[in-house]
Amino acid sequence: MSTAPAITLKGRYDLGGAPLFHADLTVPAGQWTCLLGPSGVGKSTVLRLILGLETGGSFNGTIIANDAAPVAPRVSYMAQTDLLLPWLSVAENAVIGARLRGEAPDMARLDDLLDRVKLQKHRTKKPSALSGGMRQRAALARTLMEDRPIVLLDEPFSALDAGTRADMQELAADVLVGKTVLLVTHDPAEAARLGHQIVLLGPQGCTPWPAPAAAPIRALNDRDVLACQTALLQHLRGAA
Repeated sequence: MSTAPAITLKGRYDLGGAPLFHADLTVPAGQWTCLLGPSGVGKSTVLRLILGLETGGSFNGTIIANDAAPVAPRVSYMAQTDLLLPWLSVAENAVIGARLRGEAPDMARLDDLLDRVKLQKHRTKKPSALSGGMRQRAALARTLMEDRPIVLLDEPFSALDAGTRADMQELAADVLVGKTVLLVTHDPAEAARLGHQIVLLGPQGCTPWPAPAAAPIRALNDRDVLACQTALLQHLRGAA
């Protein structure tokens, strides 16, 4: 795969004829950027703009990679909803990208990822036979199978219990080393643990938030992580 680039999004996004947000966001190459902010401020819209998908509004600005190559074709995306195809099994959903491109899936990679998302025993099941958390883990496996240099994640761990969430955070951090990752989350603890960079999105723009000094992924009980998530939660509660 190509080297992961930095991405810059700069401009104004209008919805219903009124400005929703002004953004000046740089996602550094090969790092995790965690994007937080109140519900409805446009965090998911930022991901859709980078992908070139319909958003229901209008964007006046630029989205560029620092290597000047197109961004969207190099992206792997995990939406808030799992978007699993109901007529396919867990394993078939995980390799759907390769199948649609007419490529032979990497079955060794598939087996490893299904083991690590704890779905190997459920690989032949259809989505209707899975719990919400299992469906989210299946969607995560599909996203990681793509092995793209740019990864956009929209609340990818939100349906998981606390222990599984920590496990999947560690899995994603391991598999996505060296990738340019933009993670939308409502969880200050998640941002404090995973982010090289933490950014708050509001109507007036993007505001950086100081991340803990240690490199991600950070220990759950790290003092700086706990202090960061506490301060971040207090700020977000005040801004809501």
